[in-house]
Amino acid sequence: MAAGFQTALHLIYPPRCTLCGTHVESDFGLCGPCWRDTPFISGLCCDICGVPLPGQDYGTDEVCDDCLKTARPWSRGRAALVYRDNGRKLVLALKHGDRHDVVRPAALWLARAAAPLLSEDMLIAPVPLHWMRMLKRRYNQSALLVKALSQETGLDHCPDLLIRPKRTRSLEGLGREERFATLAESIKIHPKRGHKIAGRKVLLLDDVMTSGATLSAATQACVSAGAKDVCILTLARVAKDT
Repeated sequence: MAAGFQTALHLIYPPRCTLCGTHVESDFGLCGPCWRDTPFISGLCCDICGVPLPGQDYGTDEVCDDCLKTARPWSRGRAALVYRDNGRKLVLALKHGDRHDVVRPAALWLARAAAPLLSEDMLIAPVPLHWMRMLKRRYNQSALLVKALSQETGLDHCPDLLIRPKRTRSLEGLGREERFATLAESIKIHPKRGHKIAGRKVLLLDDVMTSGATLSAATQACVSAGAKDVCILTLARVAKDT
């Protein structure tokens, strides 16, 4: 019955490409040209932030110049996409366009990217929004991704593990040092969620990593609350042109 209903639904509402709207064979997918032009990260990448690196992947850990220059409080990281072209379009569609249909395929891409980081008792949590920004946007895109990734991987998640009691100005246009200074101590553990993190490995998820300032503040909050280890995962990573 369920299969028949799905078939009937597809006759009325044929599956379309998440990016361009072209008819595709399955729901929540990309058409061939959009898939080809989407900058998925594969092969050699930085073991700390996930940015793609030139060269062959021989199975050894490599670190990018940014992570060599800037000490990261987390141990390892990955990203699914480069934040440009279709990667940027997908993030902005989810973040500002109410395109929740991006979440399902994104969870599959995130699960694939995060495979080297995952462990059995890991807790997945999103980077939080300040309540005023949450009120304006109506949802936290990172929390949506966390829920979908939890369903995809079977790992526990906590959507409100972290809170952002301090409202900070927009980071757009700020330099690296300004970003880190603006976000210092701006993220805290929810006072009723401390018991969920003590002694556990945590995977923090955000939509985009630029300088890493937001993820650093979130990681430091987790470490201060007794997390055993913290890894980070982003849907997209800003990368310098090479």
